[in-house]
Amino acid sequence: MAGILYIVPTPVGNLEDMTLRAVRVLKEADLILAEDTRTSAVLLNHYDIKGKLSSYHKFNEHQTTGIIKEKILAGRNVALVSDAGTPGISDPGFLLARACAEEGIEVQTLPGPTACIPAVVSSGLPCDRFCFEGFLPQKKGRQSILAELAGERRTMVFYESPFRLVRTLEQFAEVFGPDRDCSVAREISKLHETHHRGTLAGLAAYFKDNEPKGEIVIVVAGLPAPVRGEHKNKYKGGKERGEEESGTKE
Repeated sequence: MAGILYIVPTPVGNLEDMTLRAVRVLKEADLILAEDTRTSAVLLNHYDIKGKLSSYHKFNEHQTTGIIKEKILAGRNVALVSDAGTPGISDPGFLLARACAEEGIEVQTLPGPTACIPAVVSSGLPCDRFCFEGFLPQKKGRQSILAELAGERRTMVFYESPFRLVRTLEQFAEVFGPDRDCSVAREISKLHETHHRGTLAGLAAYFKDNEPKGEIVIVVAGLPAPVRGEHKNKYKGGKERGEEESGTKE
């Protein structure tokens, strides 16, 4: 009988964010896959979790996914963790989850920590509908993605390095407009967590003078919906511009 692949979220900051179920699953797993075994060892030691730890990261996932799948088919229960947050969300995990799902292997993803949700909820921007973009490509494809997002009406969520934050905010200001509302969340669930809210231009200027550190989540308001009737320019007895220019007559 095949085993189970468990996708296990781990704290993005405070170790107390670990769920009781996540601790139990990691203790019972036959194998724990970690993005960085040194980082995960700190968490496992904190909860007295003793299990076989193996590396699974973006540099070896293509080579090892098939091997891990065969171990699960042989009956071993495998738990996958990343350095922080939910595996598969801007971290390795998609390839293994897809391979197991295609094979008919049960994949259980535990609910748990992620930086995205606290950032968007705390932003004060609409969070009933939003799109998660994660890390944008640094070169190829970046401009085309931003061009597509220029008309996005939902709140947008991005991950970014503190070293590129100012450049990204300035680029967002060029594409989305300098007055677009934005929130920059830093160090979610950690001791020095902060949330800065303002416009894209204002936040770019602030972080240019105040060097950011730590993990960054950028939340940007979507394109405002047009005010009803604002696209119309009525004149001469109420005719619209389109009617006048097209030569339409009453």
